[in-house]
Amino acid sequence: MSSTTSVFKPDVFAGKVAFVTGGGSGICYGVVKQLMAHGCNAAIFGRRKANIESAAAELSKATGKKCIGISGDVRKLDTLEEAVKKTVAEFGRIDFVVAGAAGNFLAPLAGLSANAFKTVLEIDTLGTYHTFKATIDELCKTKGSLIAISATLHYTATPLQAHVSAAKAGVDALIKVIGVEYGPRGVRANELVEQHTRQIPLQTYGAIDDIAHAAIYLFSPAARYVTATALVVDGGSWHTSQSVGGSEIYPAAFLPGGSFPKL
Repeated sequence: MSSTTSVFKPDVFAGKVAFVTGGGSGICYGVVKQLMAHGCNAAIFGRRKANIESAAAELSKATGKKCIGISGDVRKLDTLEEAVKKTVAEFGRIDFVVAGAAGNFLAPLAGLSANAFKTVLEIDTLGTYHTFKATIDELCKTKGSLIAISATLHYTATPLQAHVSAAKAGVDALIKVIGVEYGPRGVRANELVEQHTRQIPLQTYGAIDDIAHAAIYLFSPAARYVTATALVVDGGSWHTSQSVGGSEIYPAAFLPGGSFPKL
């Protein structure tokens, strides 16, 4: 069995099932691992079949719970609907959903093509909507909970991140509306928000488990009265500068005569 430094009971999610997009790597992998360490079974969804199935096997071995890997694309609703059917066929229910699939790269507006901008919105914003749409009927049955993984880039004007800032702003609005519209049906919807700059008031870098433990809280009965909101887990860093220019007063590439590669 996997160990955890969480303060929650190790069986707090016994009998529960999580469905997680982007669960094959990074933050969402860490979230799934902690959910399973606390009693969940899980289904993880991602584009690369070999990678997602390998990650599922690793998670099952590490936690002693069962995880299945399902391949598909969050930009295509039908693949998510099929994945939900497979999850319910395997486990009988879905209690928790994490919408975590995302895409990003650095690009100034001057070098950002319409197609590149659209691609990020399709993965982040439309992907979150598709995840909600495919799972909401099951969440209504279990009075479950949805978490979207977001970022603080749009809280201030972050250079080189217009595309993902717009995408995450859309996710923010969507989650609030889901929380309001589906609250009467017993479904909660929240965001977990992370982003680190060089200036962190807590004077230490966070870990994936910091995000995962926040997810445990939001999915747990301790958060029964929390919905349609965002929990920022970043050591307070979004309140400080989101500068991308290193030691420069203003990045030279943004000044007259500066240039960026086209994307």
